[in-house]
Formats: sequence, structure tokens, C-alpha cells
Amino acid sequence: MDSYLESVKKQFLYYKMVGEKAIDQLQEEQLFWQYNGESNSIAILVNHITGNMLSRFTDFLTTDGEKPWRNRDAEFTNPFHNKAELMDRWNAGWDCLMRALNQLTTADLEQIVYIRNDGHTVAEAINRQLAHYPYHIGQLVFIAKMLQNDHWKTLSIARNKSSDYNDRKFSQDKDRRHFTEDL
Repeated sequence: MDSYLESVKKQFLYYKMVGEKAIDQLQEEQLFWQYNGESNSIAILVNHITGNMLSRFTDFLTTDGEKPWRNRDAEFTNPFHNKAELMDRWNAGWDCLMRALNQLTTADLEQIVYIRNDGHTVAEAINRQLAHYPYHIGQLVFIAKMLQNDHWKTLSIARNKSSDYNDRKFSQDKDRRHFTEDL
């Protein structure tokens, strides 16, 4: 189970990196672009993701993950005036998440925590968020890719480069490693 904790930390940090690489390709004003009134901008997605992180992982083992101070509906508005504010909030959410994960032991994984009074093992609560955050980061990446269009720099294996990627991977000796270790 130690490997589970290390793996989820790496997975979360991988998605943090993916989000940041997408954000870094954009001009500041593009972070606030919305396709229409019902869609989310990258700024709104960041606000929601980090609001969720702060609520879920503040006092993770001892309080309900839906904190009384959280205003989820307000997360779907844009409170940011610039990229620096957006990135400060982004980093606050990730810092809270990683601090909570770094304090966990394998013995904690079967402990019950609550989200809106629904009990989850710690492992289940982590898995829930490991599905939730990449879902929204995928939306963030899709918006960035649309905005960049022909100027988009891929964040994964480039089109028509799968063989090159596989050749590189299979030229390495078999070893136990996390896929994020050689990105």
C-alpha cells in the first residue's frame, strides 16, 4: 500500500503538470474565454478544482470533505483579475492536497472519511478525487487546445509519433517505474 500512496501522489502531480503546461501555452486573456454562458472558462475550472481540493483535503481525516465554508456555486464564477491570482489559487489547492497526501500512512487507507455524510475509505476518497480532477483538467486542456489551434504543443505522444515513442520505451530495460518518471 505504500506503493499506492506514492502512485497516487505521482498521478496527481502529473495532472497538475498537464494543467500547467496547457495554461502556459495561453495568453492571459484566453484563461477567461468561455465558449458560451453555459460553458466554463479555464479560470472557472481552476476555481472549481481548487475549491474542491481545499474543501476535501483541509482536515482530511477529521472533518467532512464538504466544508461548511465552501460555496460550490461560487466556484463556477470567475473571481480572478489576472493569471497571477489564478495561479496562486491553483497552487493553494494543490499544496493543500499534497500536504494531506504526504501525511497519510498505509494504516490510514482503510479509515472512513465523509463527503456530504457519505462514508468512504481514505483510498476510495482519494480515488474519487483522482477521477474528478483529471476530468476537469481534461476540459481545461481541450479549451486550451481549441484556443491555440495550430499553435498547440502536444502534452502527450504527438500525432504520428507513437512508433518513435514506443521505440524509445522498448529500448529501455524492463524495470518497475512510474510512467511519469521520464516525461
